[in-house]
Amino acid sequence: MTKDLPHRRQNLLTGEWVLVSPQRMKRPWQGEVKPSATQQRPPHDASCYLCPGNERSGGATNPDYDGTFVFPNDFPALLDRSEEVDDGGLFVERAATGEARVICYSPDHSQTLSRMDDAGRRKVIDSWCELSQELGSRWAHVELFENKGAMMGASSPHPHGQVWAGDFVPTLVQREDDRQRDYYSTQRRPLLADVAAAEMEAGHRIVARNGYWLVVVPHWAAWPFETLVLPLEPVARLEELGEAARGALAQVLGQVLRAYDALFQTDFPYSMGWHGAPHGSGEDTAHWLLHAHFYPPLLRSAEIRKHMVGFELLAETQRDLTPEAAAQRLRELIE
Repeated sequence: MTKDLPHRRQNLLTGEWVLVSPQRMKRPWQGEVKPSATQQRPPHDASCYLCPGNERSGGATNPDYDGTFVFPNDFPALLDRSEEVDDGGLFVERAATGEARVICYSPDHSQTLSRMDDAGRRKVIDSWCELSQELGSRWAHVELFENKGAMMGASSPHPHGQVWAGDFVPTLVQREDDRQRDYYSTQRRPLLADVAAAEMEAGHRIVARNGYWLVVVPHWAAWPFETLVLPLEPVARLEELGEAARGALAQVLGQVLRAYDALFQTDFPYSMGWHGAPHGSGEDTAHWLLHAHFYPPLLRSAEIRKHMVGFELLAETQRDLTPEAAAQRLRELIE
C-alpha cells in the first residue's frame, strides 16, 4: 500500500481506526516556523508552590527536599470516600474512590526529565515503580502520568507528574486489557511483544532502542510525534523492572526527550502515562506488556499544534504526517 494516498490504520490496543492523509502534508515542515518558545527558568522560584520550602496552594509548606518529592494532591480528583449513587434506571452511575499524589521530579525548578542526567531520571523511575507497587496493593488500577507544559494544561511549570489510583479500571485501560487478552487467547503471546518484534524487523518507525527498551512512533499513532515505549523483556508492571532495565529506561528516555526538545528548539509539551496490568487482576497478567504513551501536540513548530477537532471529534481520528516520517525525524535528531 502506498503511503502517499489516504488510508486507515487500526490501533491494535483499542480497536479504533485512524485516517492517515499524507497527501495533505507532502513535506512535514511546510508553513511558518515560529521562534522557539523555550523559557529560561531559575533553579528556584519563590512564587512556585512546588519548589522546596515554599507554601503550596493548599496551605501546606514543602520541606527542603533534595530529590524526588511525593505528596498527596491538595486538590485530588479521587477521594477515599464517595457519594451514594443510583445504580438503576436509564442514567447509570457508579461510585468511585481512590487517591492522588503529586511527584516533584527534582528540587530544581528548571530540571525537566529531558534536562536531567540519567541519575536524576533514575530517581524518578524508582519513584514510579515504588508508587505502582504501594498503591497497587490496595487499588484496582494505578495511573502514573505527566502533563508537561501550559499547552497541555500543566498547573505549574515546576517539572512534576501525578499518580491517580482508584477502585476501578479506567475506560482506555480496560479497552487495552480486553484487546490484549483477546489476542493472547488465540496467539498465546502478548500482543505488544509481537508488535515490538514486528517494529524491530521493519525498522522504519523506530525512534530509539537499547538492550532493554524500544521506542517507536506506533503504526496507529494519532498525534504527530506520538511515541510508544516498550520493554524488550516480559514485564507487566513497573515494579517488576530490575536494576538494569531501570537504568536503561533512564538512558533511552533521555535520548527521546532531548530529541523532542530539539525538534522545534522548545521545551516540548506532551501528556505521557504508563499503562501496566491493572492490579485488581492479581497475577493474571500473561497477556500484558508494560508500556508508556507519549502524546505531544506540536505539528510544525513550537507554536503550531495539532487540534483534535471537526472530523476527529465527530467521526474518526485523522493525521497528515505519517508515523514513518515522524519517526525518521526524531531518529535523525538522536543519531
